[in-house]
Amino acid sequence: MKFIVGLGNPGNKYQHARHNIGFMVIDQLAAGQSFSVSGRGQLEYLWTEFDQEKVELIKPQTFMNKSGLALSYVKKKHPTLTGGNLFVIHDDLDLEIGNFKFQFGRGPKQHNGLTSIYQHWGTDQFWHVRLGVDGRRGDRTIPPDKYVLGSFMPDERSTIGQVIDQVAKELKQRLT
Repeated sequence: MKFIVGLGNPGNKYQHARHNIGFMVIDQLAAGQSFSVSGRGQLEYLWTEFDQEKVELIKPQTFMNKSGLALSYVKKKHPTLTGGNLFVIHDDLDLEIGNFKFQFGRGPKQHNGLTSIYQHWGTDQFWHVRLGVDGRRGDRTIPPDKYVLGSFMPDERSTIGQVIDQVAKELKQRLT
């Protein structure tokens, strides 16, 4: 059994924000299936299978900076869950748009959603699926916390769509 968590912020206001690229990948993996809501866990979830591997897709509804609350609930429900079976998909300002990395126990320099998870789990030892969202091309006039809440530019959307497809495909391969 594997768990794939996409980080993001709930609500239509943030639907296309750079910070929500984790939700975008989860939605791609869900392929139009409906999510259930756990009010107690403050998350949306969907049980599915990829090549006979049972997988829970999760979208925390706690807002990014409190993602660890939802993940601590998942850990309570599944006490045997280990970091080797957990994939957390998130935006990464350390990578340019179009780039992504799968790394165990290694995330970006700073990411408040991951910091929340590290605090609630007591470790960073899980799969980080890092998707580049930095399209500033040297322009650092927008503070990072504001930049990630902005939407992708029209010329970036095609690249983002391709990366989401590629990451979803690679995730499915890594699960089996």
